[in-house]
This record gives sequence, C-alpha cells and structure tokens, in this order.
Amino acid sequence: MALDEKNRRNLAARVASALVLFPLACWLTWLGGTPFALLAAAGAAVAAGELVLMFGTFGLAEALGVVVAGSIPLVAAFGRSGELLPGWSGLALAGATVILLALFLFREEPLDRIPRSLGIVVLSWLYCGLLVASLVGLRLRFGMGWVILAFVVTWANDTFAYFAGHLFGRHKMIARISPGKTWEGFAGGVAGSVVGALVTRWLLLGDLPLGAAAVIGLGGAVFGPLGDLAESMIKRGAGVKDSSRIIPGHGGLLDRIDALLFVGPWVYVCAAYLQHLL
Repeated sequence: MALDEKNRRNLAARVASALVLFPLACWLTWLGGTPFALLAAAGAAVAAGELVLMFGTFGLAEALGVVVAGSIPLVAAFGRSGELLPGWSGLALAGATVILLALFLFREEPLDRIPRSLGIVVLSWLYCGLLVASLVGLRLRFGMGWVILAFVVTWANDTFAYFAGHLFGRHKMIARISPGKTWEGFAGGVAGSVVGALVTRWLLLGDLPLGAAAVIGLGGAVFGPLGDLAESMIKRGAGVKDSSRIIPGHGGLLDRIDALLFVGPWVYVCAAYLQHLL
C-alpha cells in the first residue's frame, strides 16, 4: 500500500526531526559525563511533565513528580557506579514519597480521585525517571557503544516497522490500544532491530559475540513495541493522541522515547550479564 499525502508529510517531518535529534543524542552520548547526564535529566523531566499534563492537572504534587523524575538520572550519574539508585538515593526517594502523600492531604480534590492522581505522579518518576536512568547507568558502567546500541536497536525497529506496516500491514496487533500497529509491521521491526544490533556491533562493539548481538536485537524487537504500546495505553486512558506537540512528526518527547524506555533496561541487563559471563 503506497503512502498517501498525509503520511508522506508526516514521514518527511519524522525524518527531518530524526536527522537533528539522532546526531545530537549520539554526540552527547559520546561526550558522556555531565553533558549526557543533563540530557537524560532534561529528557526525563520533560517526559514526566508531558505525562502528568496528559491528565489535565498540574499542581505542587505534579511539579514534585517532574523534579524527582529529572533528579533520578542525575543521581545515577553522580553515583559513578552505574547503579540506578546508588547510596542514599533510595532514602531520598522514600522522603519524596512522604512529601507527595503530605501534599495530597491539603489538596482540594475528591477523595475518590486521589489514588489515581497519586498513581500518575509516582508513575511519572518511575516510568520517566528510573527508566531513563538505565541509559545513564549503561553509559557509566559499560560505555558509549552500549548506549548507541540501545538507540540504534530502538530506532531501527521503529523505522523498519513504520515502512513495513504502511506498505504491507494487514493484521492488527492490539487494535483497542494502537489501531495502526500490525503484525507485518512488527516483523519488519524485528528485522530492523537485529540488523541495527549487528551493524552497531560491527562498528562499535567488536568484542560483543555475534550471537549475543542478535539476541539483544531480538529482545529489543519485543521490548520496543511493548514500550510503544504501553504509552499508547496511557494516552488512550488520558484521551489524547500525542503526549505533546514539541517534536514535528513525532508529537511529544515521550512519544519519541517510549520504546527506548523499555529497550534501555533490556540492554543494561544484557550488558551486565555478558560482563559477568565473560
């Protein structure tokens, strides 16, 4: 099925955005240290802000969620160990939980809505903060190549799935959550993830066994779409199409990194396992 005019315009916007964002992300990943930590922190805070704003309310509790989400990648970076919650940071998160609950004691909101509002704020720092921190830990503990591997596996999956789905898509995956996703697109995404993993291994990770690279790509082909579907589920619950409109062709930042949020921890686990094994 050929791309119609609307899809061609959307594709052009997606490509233009990717041509700017991907090199920038790779450059900051190469720099590592504080620049990469600040990129991760800013990304986590923006994504958390998009998440809470989807549900229409933004007060002190939601602001706390954004601050905590942005702080978690910074804490992981300054811990210098590659751990996601090093040292005292677990206690700090416990303190943030106490403050969050205290804020809701003084909030003018129907009591039966408070658990939902609490859940949204906590989700913002776990989903957007902790999962982004996995990329910071990956950079610190295993190096630049592993983060680039997570990027390439994710974005190759998305690109191949996009074209395969639009050209050959017939059979829906989970229509109630994401009507546009098809099994044909998923198959294209699998090919993209594996090819992306093998190319990255060839260019940057020569010590990575070929079979392990393929397995990482296959896992990314599963976790990437799961991350995309998870965000689609949240957006449908909030009644919105995009998390925001800050990136042409992609909507919001959370729309752009939703798959990466699931692929990052997968690649981290694989790197840690291989380090232990080898």
